Amino acid sequence: MPSEVGNWTEASSELDAIVASFDQGEVSVDDLIAKLERATAIIEALESRLDATRAKVEELAPRISSEPASDE
Repeated sequence: MPSEVGNWTEASSELDAIVASFDQGEVSVDDLIAKLERATAIIEALESRLDATRAKVEELAPRISSEPASDE
């Protein structure tokens, strides 16, 4: 299975599908490990993106609040 997870929407949709297949008992023993590994890769990628986004927001937020107000 490819390690690339695509964009946020694609990754979360794929993860939802994996979880749904577990919930519905549609996973064979042969596929269980592969699906767990894929789900783990998706979760780790999404967590990494959230961390990067959080760091960027924390970096930019002070700049927004310190910009001078414009005269309108």
